[in-house]
Amino acid sequence: MLTRRTLLASSATALAAPAVISSATAATPAGVVVMGKQIDDVAVGFDPAESYESTNNETDGNCYRKLVMPDPRDPNKLVGDLAEKWQVSPDGLTFNFQLRGGSVFESGKKLTAEDVAFSFQRVVKLNKTPGFIFTQFGFNADNVEKMVRATGENTVEMKLPEVQASTFVLYCLSANVGSVVEKATALANQTNGDLGNGWLKRRSAGSGSYRLVEWLASDRVVIEANPNATSKPKIPKVILRHIAEPAAQLLELQKGGIDIARDLGPDQLKSILGKPDFVQMRTNQLTSMYTVMNMAVPQFQKVEVRQAVKWAIDYDAIAKNIAPIVYKVWQSFLPDGTPGAINEQPYKRDVAKAKALLAQAGLADGFSVTMDHFATSPEREIAQAIQQNLADIGIKVQLLAGERKQVITKTRARQHQMALLGWFSDYLDPNSNAQGFCSNPDDSDASKLRILAWRSHYADANITAMVDKASKELDAKKRTDMYAAMQRDFMKNSPFAMLLQKAEIATLRKGVTGLTLGTLPDYTRWAQITKG
Repeated sequence: MLTRRTLLASSATALAAPAVISSATAATPAGVVVMGKQIDDVAVGFDPAESYESTNNETDGNCYRKLVMPDPRDPNKLVGDLAEKWQVSPDGLTFNFQLRGGSVFESGKKLTAEDVAFSFQRVVKLNKTPGFIFTQFGFNADNVEKMVRATGENTVEMKLPEVQASTFVLYCLSANVGSVVEKATALANQTNGDLGNGWLKRRSAGSGSYRLVEWLASDRVVIEANPNATSKPKIPKVILRHIAEPAAQLLELQKGGIDIARDLGPDQLKSILGKPDFVQMRTNQLTSMYTVMNMAVPQFQKVEVRQAVKWAIDYDAIAKNIAPIVYKVWQSFLPDGTPGAINEQPYKRDVAKAKALLAQAGLADGFSVTMDHFATSPEREIAQAIQQNLADIGIKVQLLAGERKQVITKTRARQHQMALLGWFSDYLDPNSNAQGFCSNPDDSDASKLRILAWRSHYADANITAMVDKASKELDAKKRTDMYAAMQRDFMKNSPFAMLLQKAEIATLRKGVTGLTLGTLPDYTRWAQITKG
């Protein structure tokens, strides 16, 4: 039987780290900041038109700029980045942007409206995984050059094929996929008409504070100062060093092998709390952890089975004993801090209720299933806890541990039965997660919207229609009510058991300051980091 004591014991064994802080035995070079981070999530590289994981989005956020971005003081408001100002026509169909001017790419070439129009057109034409953020407006390869165009050196016009909520559109432009790429560099390095996609997987062509110079998968990412940046970084080089285990990150932090640790677990964080040699920073990120049931598995096509899994899980024990400090229980697909999120946690562990639901589905004897999960902590221990929870109601789970990019690639190909995964919003508007978790208008393998609902064959026509209708609603109160109804329907019927929400926590060595943690990975900034 799973108890809080057994959970705590397994967590302590896996996450244990030295409690005594030793003096540094090494130091990173002057002028270089080294971060220890789990970077094995990068599956496709760093082209903003394709980048879709935490590490590459965060890197892109420091190499590229966008037209607009959330206000750092209030993420629910938008401010201009490359855009000095913008106007929306009374009918909501036309957006006009005036660029600030003076921005220069890392190549030394001036950034113009033509680069902005090309970047948006490029996303639509390439139609990689995050391309839906733009194509959902009705853009396609045939119409996008007419709908998005430069009307002057510093003016851009974007026409929508159909009306959408204006804030929704602007927040989409603030997503990583809205990064502005230099047209000349992308086209000079294209192969077979790929608009530079292959080249940009390992390099950058932006106007941000840094430029990407090296990526070795599951090893390191190296970026250097962009000599032409408007906002010049204080540290000329940042290295993301792949250190998979939290305990190993703490050891390297203690030794001086890294300046910042990005993935310390609860035990490591507790062990250095209050120690003068280290400073902890935290922010609430819109990052969720969930387990999903692929509805290609016949048993999961029954709503009673999906509900049984949700009632079997001991959410509180997982949060308190495996992932305290870093995670909290959160059961909505809209994370806390997202406009329209509801703070309702309807599920708690109830073995009798879960067994009754299985019996109602004709599966009183249970069944066997596999679950893919990341091999690192805390996902490894959480997967073990869920395995034990489900065993108590007769569902036998075989755990399949893998490197992050391996698990992500497998679930993108719809090859999983169950999976334990993480997800962060693409942008702050509630449509981001509503679409990701709920919308699946075409469940075929040829679908253009190949994100979360599609990946697990969750095709509910009613909730898909709700997503579409809410994205077009101009009345803010009505729109909020729509998302509340959507969240409750999702909790009851979907194959997603939403578990936890993550706080982003970074631990810095004494004298290291200036890191800014964002509510989303691509809003985290490195340019102001200094080393004393």
